[in-house]
Amino acid sequence: MTRFRTTTMVLAAAAMVTLAAAPAQAAPGDVTTTCASTATPYGYVDVSWGYSASCGTQNFNPNIKQIKQLTGLPIGTVVEACGSTYYPAGWVQTSSYYSSSCVAWPNSGFNNNAWTLKRVS
Repeated sequence: MTRFRTTTMVLAAAAMVTLAAAPAQAAPGDVTTTCASTATPYGYVDVSWGYSASCGTQNFNPNIKQIKQLTGLPIGTVVEACGSTYYPAGWVQTSSYYSSSCVAWPNSGFNNNAWTLKRVS
């Protein structure tokens, strides 16, 4: 039983380190999962929120997010993004709407929380 618990703890720690690390050398359009406590890097946008025990909370509030690399995508590209981060220069918001996958805070209501973005420069 002790060996199982030790193995479980090591795997959980490895998962937390993997989720907390900033994405390295992501290609344009790549999506990466990270803990919500990690700031979204410039050139990325949040695309969905969820819960994972690997990010260390005891409740079921959103604590992980998927982020998408926008840098390097061609002009005219359209993406759907959560409104929980600012979009980078060269992108414009073409619409806003509510998305259940973009609920980043508990009890946040049904207000618009997502954007359709288009690369213009």
